[in-house]
Amino acid sequence: MKYVLVSGGVISGVGKGIIASSAGLLLKTMGLKVSSIKIDPYINVDAGTMNPREHGEVYVLDDGGEADLDLGNYERYLDITLTRENNITLGKIFSKVIEQERRGDYLGKTVQVVPHVTGCIAEWIERVSRVPVDDTNEEPDVCIIELGGTIGDIEGMSFVEALTELRRSCARDDFMQIHVSYIPVVHGEQKTKPTQMAIKSVRSAGLIPDLIACRCEKPLEQATIDKIARFCQVPNQHVLAVRDMPSTYQVPILLSEQNLIPLMTSTLQLDKIKISPALQEKGTNVWATWRTLTLGLEHLHEVVEIVLVGKYLEQPDSYLSVTKSLEHAAMRCKRKLMIKYVDAEALEVGMSKSDPASFHKAWHDVCTASGILVPGGFGNRGTEGMIAAAKWARENKTPYLGICLGMQIAVVEFARSVCNIPLPQASSYEFDEADEDRIIIRMLEHHPGKLGGTMRLGLRSTLWQPETQWSKLRALYGLQNESINERHRHRYEVNPAYIENLQEKGLTFIGKDETGVRMEIIELKDHPWFVGVQFHPEYLSRVLRPSKPYLGFVASAAGMLSEITSGENGVAVNGIYEELNGHKSNGLVNGERAVF
Repeated sequence: MKYVLVSGGVISGVGKGIIASSAGLLLKTMGLKVSSIKIDPYINVDAGTMNPREHGEVYVLDDGGEADLDLGNYERYLDITLTRENNITLGKIFSKVIEQERRGDYLGKTVQVVPHVTGCIAEWIERVSRVPVDDTNEEPDVCIIELGGTIGDIEGMSFVEALTELRRSCARDDFMQIHVSYIPVVHGEQKTKPTQMAIKSVRSAGLIPDLIACRCEKPLEQATIDKIARFCQVPNQHVLAVRDMPSTYQVPILLSEQNLIPLMTSTLQLDKIKISPALQEKGTNVWATWRTLTLGLEHLHEVVEIVLVGKYLEQPDSYLSVTKSLEHAAMRCKRKLMIKYVDAEALEVGMSKSDPASFHKAWHDVCTASGILVPGGFGNRGTEGMIAAAKWARENKTPYLGICLGMQIAVVEFARSVCNIPLPQASSYEFDEADEDRIIIRMLEHHPGKLGGTMRLGLRSTLWQPETQWSKLRALYGLQNESINERHRHRYEVNPAYIENLQEKGLTFIGKDETGVRMEIIELKDHPWFVGVQFHPEYLSRVLRPSKPYLGFVASAAGMLSEITSGENGVAVNGIYEELNGHKSNGLVNGERAVF
């Protein structure tokens, strides 16, 4: 097993996840099998109970694991399927060590950070790195390990020590480290001292970086590269300049142009690994398509404008997978994506008095958008604004996509406006717990009295219902399929007692779970695109395989749903991007620079 450790210094949040994913993608283009592990040195067992306004989105895996959003980057870039074991937290490690101590596994010894905690970490990495993660069902050749936070953080020191032990136990050509640093600019001068001190800190901790990836807003000057190489004692070619790119999808190309593949090959002796011709050909094709896709988007001039009505807009990463899924769909439709973020509270009636400017601006964005998306979320805050947005979309034939809470919002709005079901019944138990008679009710088995890991989580089947061949969404999935599998994360569901009334008025539940009791998908027949899904399709969207609900939504907003639907049922994906080849991009979202 070969290991590539990606660590960070100076400051956090400079793009370790994108650099780790990009390095993994480049390895896959060689035909290698690549896995990935994310280390988060917080004491939480997982990310499930964290506030998205502080930590960003919670990413859900097939096995129901609630993980750091970087695992989404790995899955999207590497096209692999990870498990909860691929996200290591200090909470998980402490829990395991204490469990072993209580069981008597340490035979009366004093349990210490070294060697017991560090040994548990190293064993975890070695075990999980060998688990197959792709369709070959074979042990990976290389594992990318991303160490969250920055070297020197007190909560991460046990992980640093464990990785030092892992490096010592590996052969020299089985372990390499890429250390990501930040180059600030002060009065126009690129400063290298923070990077020098960061490398000194890493080495004093026992790790020895092989490559230094320098994050910077503009290309590094040659004098800066020379200075970093000289004072950090590495060859000049081992200093990688990772400047801000128009799109994060172009970072692998930037790293490839700086010879990252030859550098990793020579350090890890990758040329000694036997690679099957089929995987080599697949890797070559993926790289050619990736380059074609990411370098040609500047020449897309037709814009599709989507409004995202959310409640966690303070943190840009709160809806990261949703944004990425919209990007994937827009690429497939050959449209430039423009997302306008609207605070759901700004759409509520009370805002018209407290902040009229925000109220009118929010409604202007909603009323002029080509499509309206209401994503998942928790709690009562902003839900009346979401209901108002869903009503506008339904009545004015604006394409609408509701995800999880967004689907429940659409059902509540329909119950109020079309079925004339009064309040408080036409609401959710999540918003009003006075009694159980609500359109949206709680799932009792997912309310055991504690929050962590108790929702309806992971990959689950949805069965298409009889006489739903008219469905636009089903056509995208393929009418020949009787069921689909998507990832879930929710505690509440549509009340079965109200289904007959809702369907009589025209709201069709075209997808249900295996029991036929849980409602999974709604769709309006006489609407350009009005779809709500209880699951989170964004977790399975890939750069070259867009999520079907997002693809249909964006295609409908762009006025090309029929064309895209026919393409999904017979046109080769590579052919979609051929005409874009060889051009540079100004960005995927709003023409802005990518934020790592």
